[in-house]
Amino acid sequence: MKLARQVVITEFGAPEAMRLVQAELPEPAAGEVQLRQTAIGLNFIDVYQRKGVYPLPLPTGLGHEAAGMVEAVGPDVGQFRPGDRVAYMNAGLGAYADYRNVAADRLVRIPAGVSDEQAAALLFKGITAQYLLKKTHAVRAGEFVLIHAAAGGVGQILCQWAKGLGALVAGTAGSPGKCAVARAMGADIAVDYSQEDWPATLLAATGGRKADVVYDSVGKDTFLKSLDCAAPFGLVVVYGAASGPAPAIEPELLNKKGCLFLTRPSVFPHNADPAVFRANAEELFEAIASGMVKASIGARFGLDEVVKAHKAAEARATQGATLIIP
Repeated sequence: MKLARQVVITEFGAPEAMRLVQAELPEPAAGEVQLRQTAIGLNFIDVYQRKGVYPLPLPTGLGHEAAGMVEAVGPDVGQFRPGDRVAYMNAGLGAYADYRNVAADRLVRIPAGVSDEQAAALLFKGITAQYLLKKTHAVRAGEFVLIHAAAGGVGQILCQWAKGLGALVAGTAGSPGKCAVARAMGADIAVDYSQEDWPATLLAATGGRKADVVYDSVGKDTFLKSLDCAAPFGLVVVYGAASGPAPAIEPELLNKKGCLFLTRPSVFPHNADPAVFRANAEELFEAIASGMVKASIGARFGLDEVVKAHKAAEARATQGATLIIP
């Protein structure tokens, strides 16, 4: 029996609601693998869940993704053995831990040439970018793509990958410094969406051309203006709510804005099947290996600094991926 440190919440609330506790970790059960975790990814959904925006049964752990090394395997696990480097996402909440047991069918092997930190920084965010760019809308060379929060973790990957696919890429971000980050990640155009007239600035930069697809993870503050930036018959993809949920609209508004399409997808259904998840992860790792997608790690925090990490995320004081190091 191993002692494991893990972050838990017993009530929703501020970052201080999280507590680091120590508990006995049983041997892995049938179909499970025991991991010594080396890097944990922090995602904004963790903040939503801790606050109760996306309510969870309590008490609960937090965190959806991590990378580490296999320490032990349970019965009926043949594809992994101790010493293997693996990563996961959507394997049940509780990634904020130094050791944990995970279902083997939720694991992907980390290939040579990809570090544990790269895997933890990129898997969840990169798998999100993969379904957005390949499934929700198959981006083609010459298309115009608008990416909100382009300096964030997913935004940076979207910019790099969309540019690698041959798209014209515009990004929005909340400050001139973050716009510079978006341009460094491949955005041809970057505008500050904290300015009221940012759609006019964008359209002036494109000569009036509107986007074939808009990827909006900001929600409340950007959604209605996203509709104004989409080309006729274009697609607006709302996949997050960093500023709050997107406001409800009447379907007729989509007609008035140019016969637009609107969707609200999620990463989890796109990766619910283990075989599909591994194929998607393989496509992401290939993009990393080719240099098309690079890990941008903006901050690292210890497991005992998780409150500080969440405060930084909520203040939007970080750029790129944030890692928790057990």
